[in-house]
Amino acid sequence: MKIWAIADLHLSFGVPNKKMDVFGPRWENHAKKIEEHWRDLISEEDLVLIAGDISWALHLEDALVDLKWIANLPGTKVMSKGNHDLWWKSMSKVKPILPPRIHLIYNNAFTYQGVSIGGTRLWDHLDNDFSSYIEFQKIPDGVHVHEKTHTKEDNLHDEKIYKSEIERLKLSLNCLDPTAHTRIAMIHYPPTGSIQKKTAVTTLLETYKIQTCVYGHLHNLKENAPVNFNYNGISYICTSCDFLKFKPVELTF
Repeated sequence: MKIWAIADLHLSFGVPNKKMDVFGPRWENHAKKIEEHWRDLISEEDLVLIAGDISWALHLEDALVDLKWIANLPGTKVMSKGNHDLWWKSMSKVKPILPPRIHLIYNNAFTYQGVSIGGTRLWDHLDNDFSSYIEFQKIPDGVHVHEKTHTKEDNLHDEKIYKSEIERLKLSLNCLDPTAHTRIAMIHYPPTGSIQKKTAVTTLLETYKIQTCVYGHLHNLKENAPVNFNYNGISYICTSCDFLKFKPVELTF
């Protein structure tokens, strides 16, 4: 069994008016690129981690088209929530309609053939900045993008959500199988910034003896962006699909 990871699929089969093509030529036919690489690399016995921003759908019935598309690809899939996964309201609503071989991480963990996986969405944190390594692009006319502001009220709001997500991460990591030979964390937001330093996330992952942490969220990264690194014995890997050129990355241990 091999373990693969990719994040930020941003699928829109159920909401075709939200195609990613508007964000530049690299995104044209991106789902087709993902599928071609996926089928070329991944076998049925493999494990695939998808760390958030799975579907643009707002409603579960629209996201189901995207989930079925993922289910038809090889491998057992494990997914965690991203900031754009607004269709994912609760486990109780999503879990009953999940296609086979898709598993969710939300206040829990998933163990498969000795590999135990925990995680959470996480949230923005002012210290986790990669802005100097992002190629910011002009937003096309007609495309609404919420611009991030940093008023005192915004920062207090973000800090509250961040602390809540840290507690969710702790709940999830508590559910890891103590007998597992491989321990992985999957989060959506970056665990630390471009200047790697100790954060609440890195501290938790070290406490729970995580070996590898995959994350996403960052787009339009420059080639030299320091997003893959080892910090205090843990390997951190950015799996945003455009950074990976839409090709799942194999995790090695």
